[in-house]
Amino acid sequence: MFAYLFDIDGTLLSSGGAGQAAMEVGLARAFGITAPTEGISVAGRTDFAIITDLLDYHSIEPTAENRRRIIDEYLAHLPTELAARHGLILPGVIELLNCLSSQADTHLGLLTGNLRRGAELKLTHFELIQHFKCGGFGDDHRHRDDVARAALDDLQRIVPDALPDNLWVIGDTPADVQCGRAIGASVLAVATGLYSTEQLAATEPDYLVEDFSDVGRVLSLLT
Repeated sequence: MFAYLFDIDGTLLSSGGAGQAAMEVGLARAFGITAPTEGISVAGRTDFAIITDLLDYHSIEPTAENRRRIIDEYLAHLPTELAARHGLILPGVIELLNCLSSQADTHLGLLTGNLRRGAELKLTHFELIQHFKCGGFGDDHRHRDDVARAALDDLQRIVPDALPDNLWVIGDTPADVQCGRAIGASVLAVATGLYSTEQLAATEPDYLVEDFSDVGRVLSLLT
């Protein structure tokens, strides 16, 4: 048995900035704030953490109710932003997912900082949703390591004998490498996001590739 937990943004696809744009619309619709927000990092972080930081930045109490107000507007506007922008599936992703999905006793899931519903909307827009049956998401956790633990729990819910020894985490940020280690998984890093191969190499993933274009090589590493 093999299982693979994939990050989304920068690993499987680029939304063309749709997520950030929808979040800005959410902040404006929920609280009337259109002033620029600076200095809040997003790569490798959870939406829970990002939304909390947005509220703090604009001196709004980060209560569950205030987070929900932004989330509701964000999710309402994300499909429009996805349709309006020139997002794309990253090189080799379709063939890689098709190959892994076709293998016997192989399970694909998600390990993403996206809200669960946000992940569904993005993957549905790019017609990738059918590959994934479980996952960990950024609805309730500030730290990516906790999302990884939730993803492993959800995987073991449908595959009780799933063990970290046969588990891969695949992502494009140092946080993906770190959270993979937190659950004892092997890690494949891919330099299709904001981080260079040099920056990712410094985090010591098990393997590192520029992208998934050479699907045969990627499959040989993963299997």
